[in-house]
Amino acid sequence: MTSEDGLFAALWRHVEACNNLASPAHLLPFRIGEAQVGWLGLDLARALAFFPRDVHFDGAGASLAGRLRAAGARSDALARLVAALAARGHFRLRGELFDVRAEPDGPALAQLDRGALPAFGILSQGVHVNGFVRRADGLHLWCGWRSRAKPVAPGQLDNIVAGGIPAGLTPEQCLVKEAAEEASLPAGLALQAVAAGRVSYVLANEEGLRRDVLHCFDLELPEGAVPRPNDDEVERFELLPAAEVLRIVAQGGPVKFNVNLVLIAFALRHGLLDGLPEDQRRRLRAGLDQAG
Repeated sequence: MTSEDGLFAALWRHVEACNNLASPAHLLPFRIGEAQVGWLGLDLARALAFFPRDVHFDGAGASLAGRLRAAGARSDALARLVAALAARGHFRLRGELFDVRAEPDGPALAQLDRGALPAFGILSQGVHVNGFVRRADGLHLWCGWRSRAKPVAPGQLDNIVAGGIPAGLTPEQCLVKEAAEEASLPAGLALQAVAAGRVSYVLANEEGLRRDVLHCFDLELPEGAVPRPNDDEVERFELLPAAEVLRIVAQGGPVKFNVNLVLIAFALRHGLLDGLPEDQRRRLRAGLDQAG
């Protein structure tokens, strides 16, 4: 594939690409109650100043009005805000609500449209499943090729199942839903997936600040189980040797940006990177979880 030093550098560049924020010093903390849930850019902060009933500013940043104590009232206020901001071109609403949390495992403080999460720098959570098959010649991975009509990473390689976690669902519930919708996998099979930790990153882009937490699962599939597209998300599935998938990642091939991280984590867990020195493997593991 490449030399050990070259392989580490090739993989580490994906970690750096997904964690490109040197410092949040230019961003304004955004709070709900006493909990900081996000970060605001200057343009959005200025726009929010026109909504003094729902957003208050102080020396510590910006916060949702203290009178909004119930999650439902907070969600209603946020819905009004983002509808007005979307109409002014700050972002595009997706029509899908996500839970707003200060920490990945913390309580849901409100709900917010998925399209507004990066602009507010609020944590977004998703599920990614590595579907693998054991063969005499080694591990193989089922990979999905994303629809060319997708707005993000069209036509690129993805996991067998992946999707954001809508409000009110657990990662396991989301896994079952996405497995049926994207890959035609029955619930009984999907529930055999084993939780395998998480991958996270902090990525500044034109949307704002993506603080994404991906709950990773490994699903061993029997030889005869073949995923089939069941919606317009995936064009086709392909079973590839895991070593070949890792080579594509290392060479900067057509892989969705965050899927690179999920696949590196899989390779670490399953011994595909045991040829790297332990300090490099330890650095990769640490670099794969930075958004919490």
